[in-house]
Amino acid sequence: MGTVQFMSADRLPTADLPDSPQARQLQAGFAWLAFCPDLEAEFRRAHFEEKLVHTRVNLCVAVVIAMAFSVMDSILLGPELNRVPSMIHMLIIIPTLLIGLASSFAPQRHRIYPPLAMIASSILGLGVAAIQIIAMRGGMPILFPGLMLIVIFIYLMAGLIFYHAVAANVIVLFGYLAMGTTLQLPGREFAYDALALVVANLFCASVVYLHEKTSRMRFLEACLLREMVARDGLTGIQNRRMFDQHILRVWQQAVRAEQRVALLLVDIDCFKDYNDRYGHQAGDECLRAVAVTLSQCARRPLDFVARYGGEEFAVVLYEASREYVAEVLTRIQRSIAELNIPHEASLVASRLTVSIGAAFILPSSSRTHEGLIQLADEALYSAKEQGRNRVVVMEAEYHTLRTGRFEKRQRAV
Repeated sequence: MGTVQFMSADRLPTADLPDSPQARQLQAGFAWLAFCPDLEAEFRRAHFEEKLVHTRVNLCVAVVIAMAFSVMDSILLGPELNRVPSMIHMLIIIPTLLIGLASSFAPQRHRIYPPLAMIASSILGLGVAAIQIIAMRGGMPILFPGLMLIVIFIYLMAGLIFYHAVAANVIVLFGYLAMGTTLQLPGREFAYDALALVVANLFCASVVYLHEKTSRMRFLEACLLREMVARDGLTGIQNRRMFDQHILRVWQQAVRAEQRVALLLVDIDCFKDYNDRYGHQAGDECLRAVAVTLSQCARRPLDFVARYGGEEFAVVLYEASREYVAEVLTRIQRSIAELNIPHEASLVASRLTVSIGAAFILPSSSRTHEGLIQLADEALYSAKEQGRNRVVVMEAEYHTLRTGRFEKRQRAV
């Protein structure tokens, strides 16, 4: 073992799915419309953003409709009977809709809007239910369609997930039943309206359930398709394209958060000789074994492993300490040695070995991520130059890296 040297589709076929949270969730099913916590949060955010524009339009339309119903109520109920309904419209229903619309533009809208919309929908429904009760007590039982419309709005137009929509409508239903029973509304008319409200809830809930189940299925499949496109066909880990995207995102995040980043370039020693000696099929098996080993060695949620090209692999460690970098490097060398893959054609050892070049830096806004890649590449070259089967980590060299290629051009003063 070398030394660590610090130099300051319609439906995706389940048999072909990668081992990922999305694949496991798809195989397990989700009859209760719930994913594992991390995946559930990701789905809800994606679901909200997908429907955001339509939700805003629906809220604007709802404000106009509420104003129109306010005018119609005043005409049908008359000045005396309409006094409280008019206040409900102007002080509760319309402001609640406007607050919901405003919250959809907030910076943290994906966190603010869903719970606020569920509460607002309950308030809207109770407000309309109160107007219906007042109209019935005044001998005008013709406003019930307004309550049916609010049920449909909550389920289909407010941008709520299934359980939030059901919760809001259950509150409205029980509120309506409680108010009607307490005020002793006419039995037959009230019972008929209550039954119609229950049936409307059952009908809308079944439609929304099926729609959300389809949306969840599409979400999982879209995630899996992106993941399958992003994976290297031979090794099953991330490919070079995803590495290029990931390293750029990590660099930008690290600059903002002032966090250290490590990039490890791992190269299989004398791999061409291995292919020549054992054949390309054995070479492919060797690459797969090394890829699996690297994935197991970098196990934190933010660690990233990709095939960089040929027999080279890249490992990105975000928010890494020197101790963690050294731990991962040692773990990689030990795990490769434990594979115990014969390599009689190697100039280094009788078993398969790797050379590793690592760059460990605090990213600077005056540089680009290519400088990190170049430093790791130079460290790998140094490891090979020193005889292979070893690790070289470069850190201080970053500050004296002067190739001109990876420095941002300074604006002319």
